[in-house]
Formats: sequence, C-alpha cells, structure tokens
Amino acid sequence: MFIEYDTFCQRANALVLRIAELCRSAGRLPSEVTLLPVTKNHPAAAAEYAVRYGLKSVGENRVQEAIDKISLAPPNLRWELIGHLQSNKAKLAAAHFSRIQSVDSEKILAALNRSAGELHKKLPVLLQINAGHDPAKFGIEPIDAPHLLEYALQQPHLQVDGLMTIAPLSDDTDVARRTFANLRNIRDELAGRFGVPLKELSMGMSGDLAAAISEGSTVVRVGTALYGPRE
Repeated sequence: MFIEYDTFCQRANALVLRIAELCRSAGRLPSEVTLLPVTKNHPAAAAEYAVRYGLKSVGENRVQEAIDKISLAPPNLRWELIGHLQSNKAKLAAAHFSRIQSVDSEKILAALNRSAGELHKKLPVLLQINAGHDPAKFGIEPIDAPHLLEYALQQPHLQVDGLMTIAPLSDDTDVARRTFANLRNIRDELAGRFGVPLKELSMGMSGDLAAAISEGSTVVRVGTALYGPRE
C-alpha cells in the first residue's frame, strides 16, 4: 500500500530541513538546491503529492511509465527524464518531458533536436557524464565531454542547462564525493572553454545527499527518502 500524504509531508519537511542544514555547512544558500522527487515505480499519487506540497517538478526513469502517469497527474507539473534514453524513444520524450537529464550521445542529441523542432519547442537538456568512471553506469566519459557539449550547442532546438551524473555504488562516502567534485570541475572547465554557464549540476540521491551538496549540486534526485522503498 502506498504512503499517506501526511507521511510524505513529514518526510519532505525533514528532507528540506536537512538540505538547508547541509547548504549552511557548505556555505551555500538553500535556494541554490532544487529537490526533485523521483516517482519511479510509485503510483501517480506520488506526483500529486509533490505538487500539493509545492514542488514544481518530478523525475521519472522510464518514458512510458511517465506517460502513463502524466494524464493522471496535475497538469501544471513539470516532468524530467532522469533514466537512460534510447533514440527510438526520443520523439515521445521530447513531447512529454520538460527536460531530459540523461543525454549521453550525439545520436540522442540529434534525435531530440529533430523531435523538438517538429514540436516547435526549445527542449532543455543535461549532459550525463560518467564522472565516477563506473562501467555499470550510463554517461559519456569525461574525456569525451567537450566534444559532446560542442555538438549539443550546435543543435538549434536544444538548450543545454548543465550536467548530470550518478555516483558509483559504494560503502565508501569518499567515492561519491570524488565523483561529484569531478563533475563540478568538468563543468567549470567546459563553462570556461565554451563560454556557457552550465548552471545545473544534477547529482546526489537519498544516500549521498551530503557529498553532493557539499560539492555544488543544484538538483538532488530523491525517491526513497520521500516515498519509501519502491514497489
């Protein structure tokens, strides 16, 4: 059975307080970090809870799962794709998502640009970088990031907001911290080289929030700490 809204509120309040405390410890403003609830494997009510609480966006891992929920969720909610995207789903993704966080190839960029053009929209994207060099994770290798960004900036119907990464699974908290520091350094280098702000750094989930915020995350993707274990 899915959690009650009161339970969600208690968890969200605790999480917002924790994010604020982590920001203060890092010398940052809490307003610099956006909480993105992840509704993967949860019912459409998970998205409705987020809106009722006052959050403006949710993250989904799969295109079709999001589409199934969007029609049941409040219409003013923004949906962000945070899971791996295959090129054959690019047209659906461009049509239904407000932003794609998991762009990791020229093929995906080209497909999204073409689809966004057909929809007469400018689609915001994040480039997914495998900043932890984890063979189990999607994302382009850091050495190839400049080439991918250069290609992305040439696409007229795409807007590159920044970068995203997923830290390797590890009991060693320093692994996540190094991964997030690496992404921030990659962002700083690319922003300087190409003269673009790349404001967003989407990094950190329920288990590695502290490391992410201390290293400059602007978007934390949280599912378990809000909704409990996935069904």
